[in-house]
Amino acid sequence: MISYSGAVEKIFSLRRLGMKLGLDNIKNFLNEIGNPQLKLKTLHVAGSNGKGSTVAFLSSILAEAGFKVGMFTSPHFVDFTERIKINGKEIEKEFVVSFVQKHIRAIEEKRITFFEITTAMAFQYFYEKRVDYAVIETGLGGRLDATNTMNPLAEIITTISFEHTRILGNSLREIAREKAGIIRQNSKVFCGAMPNEALEEIEKIAKENNAELFSLKKFALITDDYVKLNLNENKNFTIYRTGFPGAHQLRNAALAVLTLNKTLGIDNPEVFSRGLLNVYANTKLSGRFEIYSQKPLVVLDAAHNAEGMEIFLKEFERQYSNKCRKRILIYGALRDKNVAEILKMFRGKFDKIYFTDIDFYRALHAEEILLIAKSVGLENAEVLSDRDKFIRDFLNRKSSNCLVITGSIYLLGEIKRELNN
Repeated sequence: MISYSGAVEKIFSLRRLGMKLGLDNIKNFLNEIGNPQLKLKTLHVAGSNGKGSTVAFLSSILAEAGFKVGMFTSPHFVDFTERIKINGKEIEKEFVVSFVQKHIRAIEEKRITFFEITTAMAFQYFYEKRVDYAVIETGLGGRLDATNTMNPLAEIITTISFEHTRILGNSLREIAREKAGIIRQNSKVFCGAMPNEALEEIEKIAKENNAELFSLKKFALITDDYVKLNLNENKNFTIYRTGFPGAHQLRNAALAVLTLNKTLGIDNPEVFSRGLLNVYANTKLSGRFEIYSQKPLVVLDAAHNAEGMEIFLKEFERQYSNKCRKRILIYGALRDKNVAEILKMFRGKFDKIYFTDIDFYRALHAEEILLIAKSVGLENAEVLSDRDKFIRDFLNRKSSNCLVITGSIYLLGEIKRELNN
């Protein structure tokens, strides 16, 4: 009998296999364990930004409607079990251990990757726990993602922007095509607000699959202060705020409401309101403009690409531009991000910028980020040597300065673990 730490260590060791873009491996493994994913009622969420938040809104509304809801997201912050939840409660560590132990031979012989085993575990867990619905987030892309082995009730594509271009393509059309690879024949597809060329590609693929397409722009009046949804001829629903701060979250929330209305016929405004406002309590999904401390102000946000960072910085300016004496930033990133483009956005926004290392094989070293910063004319930046001490000293001073920690979600997870310890 292996321990939980031993099971997780085994799962993490599979990262050495990297990413396998293809479905044969995961399909064969799922077939061996009885194809639990085909016995679930699922909603499948892809997109460049807003995936996790949209998954959370969908799950929270369904929970408020009285359903037992499985939620699969990635990556995690502190513990592996955060990836797989039912109504906000994390998967039992005993299940993780038993699943790894039961399938250890197949995992090794078939060279199952980290994300493949995690996805299969989520499917099996949700099936055994008899969830009413499971809301599943893609890992990377869509077409060749390990989650793309279901027959979902609906496919949701949140946004399309430049990310993982080496894998997904160098144009918005190419990236949209990869994300839209989750669209099934005769299904329902829901799209958030996105550039026209990306939407056109999704429309084309939906038509090829005889899928009914619902674009948020056609059903909603979108402003920075509210989103007004037209659910049917006689019923509107207006969203003014959600449990996740930020104007962009109004759009993610509206996409979730539209999906559940058109897919499951849910139209109770009280259920929608409770689901949107109680999203954190119902899902425990963190890292979305998360206020770790009010005095002094410490904000954590997993803005991992250029579009996400632009949205975050706009919201931070809107809320705190006149409330901080000095604005300080800690930033860390993975190698597959357009770091130069992101660093340009920091100019004039922060009084001091620090770069930090992340203990992850795909991460950029802080010294490398500093070189990129100098190349784009970002002068007020340096490498942060003792991150833990710096953050603790900042918290203890109780000043009127503000600290923003952003970039990779892996960075936020490390810092949360350090603070928790």
